Parts: sequence; structure tokens; C-alpha cells
Amino acid sequence: MPLWKKLWLLFTVIWVIVSGLNAATILAFSDEQQEKAIRPIVLAVAVPLVLYLVGLGWAWFKARRK
Repeated sequence: MPLWKKLWLLFTVIWVIVSGLNAATILAFSDEQQEKAIRPIVLAVAVPLVLYLVGLGWAWFKARRK
């Protein structure tokens, strides 16, 4: 497994845990503003996906240059 995938996996695990805790805190302690929990949940999925696509594109570009 390439180094960038290992680092991406580490970042993703940390990111999802922190985003999940953020969303859980909003849901647990905010009675009227529960729709604010949607943003951390969406970001928990979107940010790792975008970073994976950037890493994949970078690896593809680097392989094509050689």
C-alpha cells in the first residue's frame, strides 16, 4: 500500500471520529438546532472522499510523468 493511502486512511479515521463526536454533541445538547448536525455528518463523508480523489489523481499524474 502506498504511503499516501496509509496517511489518507489515518486522516480519515481521525476525521470521522472527530466529526461524529461533533455531530453527536450537537444532537445531544441542542434541542432546537438539530439541523446543524447535518453539516458535520456531510463533511465527515465529503472531505475524505475529495482527499482520496486528489491523492489518486496525484498518483496517476506522477505515474504518467515517468
